[in-house]
Amino acid sequence: MVLVSEEAIVILGSGMSGGVAAKTFRQEGYDGPLILIGHEPTPPFGRPPLSKTYLRGEETLAGWLVNPEDWYEDNRVDRVAGTATGIDIHTRQVHLDAAKPVSYGKLLITTGGHNRRLDVRGAELPGIFQLRTVADCDAIKHAVHPGARALVVGMGFIGSEVAASLTQLGARVSAVLPGVAPLESVLGPEIGEVMGAIHRDAGVELVTGDQVVRFEGANRVEKATTRAGRDLECDLAVVAVGIEPDVKIFEGTGLAIDNGLLVDAMCRTNVPGIFAAGDVANHLHPLFGRIRVEHYNNAEKQGAAAARSMLGSDAHFGYVHTFWSDQYEHKIEYAGHVRKWDQFIVRGSAKDRKLLGFYLVDGVLRAAVGLNRGGDPELDEQGEMAAASRLIARRALPDPHILGDEDRDPDVL
Repeated sequence: MVLVSEEAIVILGSGMSGGVAAKTFRQEGYDGPLILIGHEPTPPFGRPPLSKTYLRGEETLAGWLVNPEDWYEDNRVDRVAGTATGIDIHTRQVHLDAAKPVSYGKLLITTGGHNRRLDVRGAELPGIFQLRTVADCDAIKHAVHPGARALVVGMGFIGSEVAASLTQLGARVSAVLPGVAPLESVLGPEIGEVMGAIHRDAGVELVTGDQVVRFEGANRVEKATTRAGRDLECDLAVVAVGIEPDVKIFEGTGLAIDNGLLVDAMCRTNVPGIFAAGDVANHLHPLFGRIRVEHYNNAEKQGAAAARSMLGSDAHFGYVHTFWSDQYEHKIEYAGHVRKWDQFIVRGSAKDRKLLGFYLVDGVLRAAVGLNRGGDPELDEQGEMAAASRLIARRALPDPHILGDEDRDPDVL
């Protein structure tokens, strides 16, 4: 499965997907020109520690590098530093801000996403941070100290993890969120209620059903005001209100765009020779339909799948999506993909904060969540989350009573 053409394969975006793709090309035997374009100074790495262990100073990023730094030179991967300003699908060139255009034979777009901005007065004050890069994380680490008053805006996964990490670093944390509970919009009210209690027990003040409308301060942020009129004093703030796929430079190029770059089940865009993977790709999944997924596991696996497609594989990317989140001593595991469901079955105890939850749509199991018991479905094939993944993959119609019965094996239906 090796390209005959010696025209360069260009990977635009040097995050997890781009790095894994580069590695996969070489592992699969492609020996031609390979160029990796990225604007971050670090080699491709996994971002999960930025909101957790790296933020807390418990580990470096060395173990999260996709490849050792010298791997790229040793494997003749040309790393080009620069920010893409556009592409020309007719001349097959990527235009850069500080370098000559780069020509490609085939192009893999792995530009990821950028943080949504909070468009309110005072949002540019010093002491207000976002979290996406190593530099962002280092700035937060420098600003936080025991006793600091920290404000987190948004309690999705990144916001929740940051709130937990800042609390563990000794900060006094307040969090503003539009919903009733952390992660409610993704995991549902039952899990949201449990996670809200976990954060409150750790000392986090949750300001629910509200949003920040302005920041104030003389030389740096000192206070945030909410729509409901709450004044929250703070020494630093972290805004975590989601990301948007990086597609602006592709507008008007002929590439189909709708909440990301539209790709098929083989990671192909509508333009021949151009593929996409990771956060930027809105892909057609054989189980879940058209979805765009922003988690580490997807970035890793889809980067590899896209590379294989570019080398001639006709395999569909049918990965049953999984992800995890660590908050304090608690671990969330998730498998599948669903945004709306009509039945949620609990196995275990929300009170004990140790449970499995199953999301059903018209009786079909579409997703499952584990809190402090699920196990990693990637590593533990005998675990309950792995069993749930197998049910999801075969579009199972499980008996809800069996799902909720601790004494029954959910994998035997």
